[in-house]
Amino acid sequence: MTVSTPVRAETVAAHVGRHPLPGQVVLVLQGGGALGAYQIGVYRALCESGIEPDWVIGTSIGAINAALIAGNKPAERHERMEEFWRRIGAGPLRTALTAAPGWGQAARNLMTLTTGVHSFFRPNPAALFGPLAPVGAEHAAWYSTAPLHDLLAELVDLDQLNTGGVRLTVGAANVRTAEMHYFDTKDSALDLRHILASGALPPAFPAVRIGEDLFWDGGVLSNTPVEAVFDDNPRRDSVVFAVHLWNPDGSEPDSIWEVLNRQKDLQYSSRAKSHVERQRQLHNLRHIIKELAAKLPEDHRASDAVKEMEAYGCTTTMHVVRLLAPGLRGEDHLKDIDFSATGIHQRSEAGYEETMRVVAEMPWERPHDPLAGVILHESAD
Repeated sequence: MTVSTPVRAETVAAHVGRHPLPGQVVLVLQGGGALGAYQIGVYRALCESGIEPDWVIGTSIGAINAALIAGNKPAERHERMEEFWRRIGAGPLRTALTAAPGWGQAARNLMTLTTGVHSFFRPNPAALFGPLAPVGAEHAAWYSTAPLHDLLAELVDLDQLNTGGVRLTVGAANVRTAEMHYFDTKDSALDLRHILASGALPPAFPAVRIGEDLFWDGGVLSNTPVEAVFDDNPRRDSVVFAVHLWNPDGSEPDSIWEVLNRQKDLQYSSRAKSHVERQRQLHNLRHIIKELAAKLPEDHRASDAVKEMEAYGCTTTMHVVRLLAPGLRGEDHLKDIDFSATGIHQRSEAGYEETMRVVAEMPWERPHDPLAGVILHESAD
């Protein structure tokens, strides 16, 4: 007999209540425009399983979803995420106009490119002067994100975001230095500028000035900000749910249309798996340093030189649970601007079902090498 999803959620929640996760819970949200609807379902599944994040890290649309989580009380988070995506989704008129078979998807994409997305972005009047016009660094873009600012101001409580107990980190690219910068509530208070900066994908959206520097979408440099967890100081035992929206694996494209789609997947998947693998090697070495230091005689271990070397070691364990959004039938390289109600619903449901399946398996409870500092759990495992 098939077990219904609600019963499974209750069962998982009961297990989590008896067996808390081994360390802080970190939710890492990749950027990907409309593909970010998958993250609604991911959070809903975690919430229903009794798992709330201690730390949320996001880039681009992932930063927006992260702000909706950190900027609201637990009982309101999923509702606010749903409200945000409902507000930016295609309205009844656009849905009706683009529902025609054969050309509906093309018409929807054309309308998005020419008129923007309700409550998200709209055409920038300054762009009418042409691409060579010196309109200023903070206006040099095809669209304005003023509607997004207004919507986030309505749905995100900045006091809750900065003092509510969930740490928030958003990644942005420094335009001048080409360096990735992580704005973190651990270090200072964040506001909507930091969220908008993380999603300021050029040339579509304008750069955001914070202090003396301009920032673009963090996805320009690193679309999967899991590195922020590994580089944190001090490190802590963690279960990291890394949510990927772009598929690193795929078939060979045999048309220009398919090439455009595959190229985007490769570009924005940001070599995430290889980054985790490199961090796993480094963290394993940190464990080995500690293990070797423990085998030294006490008089040697007490020397300043050995203490300095031992400080490079670390005994924390990080379980990285990698969740990968599936592709939808018929999607193409414009899938990240598919804000249709159908697309949003399908991606959200996919996120919920996959996350619930993975969490029910409790992969962090499996036996592992005690010298392994980073244990990667693929959602396909």
